Parts: sequence; C-alpha cells; structure tokens
Amino acid sequence: MVNLAAIRHDERVLEIGTGRGALTRELTGLTANLEGYEIDRESYEGLKRESVGASLVLHNDDAFKSSPEFDVLLSSLPYSESSHFVEWLSRKRYDRAVVLLQRDFAMKITSPPGGPAYRAISVISQASAKVEIVSDVSRLSFDPPPRVNSCLVTMRWKRTLSAEQTAMIKRIFSQKRRTVRAALKNLGLAAPPSAPEPGANFALQCRVNSLRPDSVLAMIGMLTRAEQAPSSEA
Repeated sequence: MVNLAAIRHDERVLEIGTGRGALTRELTGLTANLEGYEIDRESYEGLKRESVGASLVLHNDDAFKSSPEFDVLLSSLPYSESSHFVEWLSRKRYDRAVVLLQRDFAMKITSPPGGPAYRAISVISQASAKVEIVSDVSRLSFDPPPRVNSCLVTMRWKRTLSAEQTAMIKRIFSQKRRTVRAALKNLGLAAPPSAPEPGANFALQCRVNSLRPDSVLAMIGMLTRAEQAPSSEA
C-alpha cells in the first residue's frame, strides 16, 4: 500500500481506520502532514500513547462525518462501510487513494456497463475516479482472518460528484433492468430527447444498466437543466 501511494513529503496524507497502527507506523516519516481517524476508543488510546510520530494528528472520530482535506488516502476500513466510503470519496477532491476492499465489492466498483455486478455504486466510483484492482489479497493475510478475500485497489480522482448527483444515480439505477424511457417514466421524470455531450450519447430504448458512467452523468445534467428551466406560458 505504501509503495503504491508513492507519497511525497509535502503531500497531505489521510488514513481512515488506523486500528492498532500497523499501517500508520509505515506512513510516519514519509510526510510532514499525516492525519488519522479511528472510531474505536481503545485502539485510538493505544496508538495515542505510543506517540507514533510528530507528523501524526490522530482523531477519535468518524472521518465520514468530518471534512479532512488530503492529497493521498490510505485505508483498510470495515467492509460494511465500503459503499459509504465510495460515496463519501466521490464528493472529495484529492489525487489518489489506496484501499483494501472485499473482493466482491471491488468487482462491483470496477464492473463494466451491462455486467452482472454493474449497479449504482459502479457508476459512482467510475464516474468520480479511475479505479483499478492491483492484486488479490488472501484472507489469510489478516489477523484475525476474515471470512472473505480482499483486493488492493487504487483510485485516482477524475471529478467530484455532488450529493444530488449520487442520489440521482441511485434513484435511476433502482430501475436498472428497465429501458431508460420506462425508468424515467416510473420515476416521474421527463425523458430528454438526446444527449449532445460528445461521447456520452444514450438511447431511450437501451437498458439503464447498459449506460456508461459518462452517459449517466450527461443524462442527469439534462434532467437537472430541464427541471430548472422556466416553464413557458400558455
């Protein structure tokens, strides 16, 4: 994880879920600005007493409820928080992230359009970042071993999504097996006539789960502009 992060000394580095400090100790000394979050009080107190390094600012808090600013993120957070993490990260401006994720979830966020694992979180992750699975990680690499295998994943920032965009992506993909026309009708949304953005065209008769992330964003942009446009007088 440290090698993939390729941290420069002047970069702001964030670790979410410091735990007992195994990764934290490797990060100290690599940057003058290291910030860590850990919600477990016992783990936080143990690492705090250890005085890992002068560059570390440690918080006994939930990073997702805070607003840390960072260039590089590293994390091995609880897998139950994976979707929450991806949505939170999609609203941030950063350079790169290196994270350990459950293998099944990693397959979802890298799934191509139309694939069996393609869903709203796939669109959110791929629209906001360039996501790459670097390697598989056996469950036996952990202490104690979890029940599932993991993947080492890198994410490089592409764009920042708004909370409204991620909410609309999830709303549209609640109808993922329907055609775009039928999905928008079911949701009470007026179907746009076309998508003029270069490379982001879509057809109203195609299935929602076949839409590329850029096409989904283009459609959301058109729907938003249509809602904001003043209605013409009769």
